[in-house]
Amino acid sequence: MIVPFSVSDFLDRAVQVYGDRVGVVDEPDQPAPSLGELTYQQMATRARRQAAMLDKLGLDVGDRVAIVSHNSARLLTAFFGVSGWGRVLVPVNFRLRPDEVKYIVEHSGARVLLVDPELAESLKDVEAEFKFVLGEEASLDVSEDVEPRPWEPDENATACINYTSGTTARPKGVQITHRNIWVNAVTFAMHAGATDRDVYLHTLPMFHANGWGWPFLATGLGMKQIVLRKVDGAEILRRIDQHGVTVLCAAPAVAAAVLDAAQTWEGPIPGRDRVRIIMAGAPPPTKTVARVQEELGWEFIQIYGLTETSPLLTINRTRQEWDDLDPLEKATKLTRAGAPALGVRLAISEEEAGPDSGAAGEVLARSNVVLEGYWEQPEESAKALAGGWFHTGDGGVIGEDGYLTISDRKKDVIITGGENVSSIEVEDVLFSHPAVAEVAVIGVPSEKWGETIKALVVLAEGTEATEAELIAWCKERAAGYKAPTTVEFRQELARTATGKLQKFKLRAEYWEGYDRQVH
Repeated sequence: MIVPFSVSDFLDRAVQVYGDRVGVVDEPDQPAPSLGELTYQQMATRARRQAAMLDKLGLDVGDRVAIVSHNSARLLTAFFGVSGWGRVLVPVNFRLRPDEVKYIVEHSGARVLLVDPELAESLKDVEAEFKFVLGEEASLDVSEDVEPRPWEPDENATACINYTSGTTARPKGVQITHRNIWVNAVTFAMHAGATDRDVYLHTLPMFHANGWGWPFLATGLGMKQIVLRKVDGAEILRRIDQHGVTVLCAAPAVAAAVLDAAQTWEGPIPGRDRVRIIMAGAPPPTKTVARVQEELGWEFIQIYGLTETSPLLTINRTRQEWDDLDPLEKATKLTRAGAPALGVRLAISEEEAGPDSGAAGEVLARSNVVLEGYWEQPEESAKALAGGWFHTGDGGVIGEDGYLTISDRKKDVIITGGENVSSIEVEDVLFSHPAVAEVAVIGVPSEKWGETIKALVVLAEGTEATEAELIAWCKERAAGYKAPTTVEFRQELARTATGKLQKFKLRAEYWEGYDRQVH
């Protein structure tokens, strides 16, 4: 018997087994009216109403619905109210500039656009056939209680399109299927030891690789989910204390914020010997891992993956064989990407990861979590999936124990604070400044962000520009997190005989003393 997977499976189970349990505690401090505490039955009712409203608007199966929102119960519900009835949710990074959001809405062909009230003014010129501000009376989340048209699940249908920065200035739309989501959620739950006794804190943006799949797995297991709208170290500690949180996912910068807040926290650190923090985006410094375990008393788990892989490819969790290691030795082992998740096959290309790689081969992956393709970009899809393997663009090595270590990136992508930034995009913005003759944008190590963005600039003859001026130039023309944090002026940039920038040489001095050129 083959029963097609669907994202609705997770909410259906939550209603059947945990219908009267409080499933979601919405962010209390937000511009839209907070939904407060919702049981899973109430959440399912809202999802059905949303689907019925999409019926009323005339949306067909496969039509796209874009949503630009901070973490909220409304965004969480949309994963089920939209995708659960055969439409495609397009969760958009709320940190993007209006013109970047406009591109995604238009490129995805979204017929409906849902916007957080805080963004309504800045996104007033971004249009769609139907546009709603979340929380307003006309919004999709307050439709009358009408049963939506049934959808016969197709596990190979696209459930979400997640846009990610890559090697080009324009983001690519990653098509994630119901099967991708289902396998990722169930596999992740198994490796993380998730149960219905867990309480999950949404520190990770839900738009980011679908919150790594936790909106689905937490729902399916009936967990209480605590919505956090904006990251703040002290507030994370307060929510953990108030709600009995046991697990959260985060970028290295979030852990750094919590560690800072813990220095002035009065009383015992909340969650000691209870909380599991799952980290990805870029491996944190060994010292950070050790501090999380020693100062906070939390279990540290490292994962590796990409938006294109739903995202779980590897997981690195303390194992029995490491119990007698000292904290620093254990932390060193935990900074590796990890061992393949169940059902994932990894290989290292015999070819170099690229001219900037230094040495390691490119990491290749095969799994049921690998994307269907890039939306409306067949050539990019064919390139990424060439030879029946997904080409990650990351350079790495697999040790004798089967653990993967990421050593460098082929794709010219900088991961800072958990956000992917295309160095080419930043270079394009800087090149538009009249004083810039040459520029190379690289990632350099940062204790707070994992990596941070540095621009190496050669000025045109007879011109002048300051570091502050060029940073401001970028912030005016791209999302703020894409701007360099530092600018260094050079007389020339290292190039090959054919004129190609040698970024591995440009990065080398900043990564001296590290065993890899990612952080």
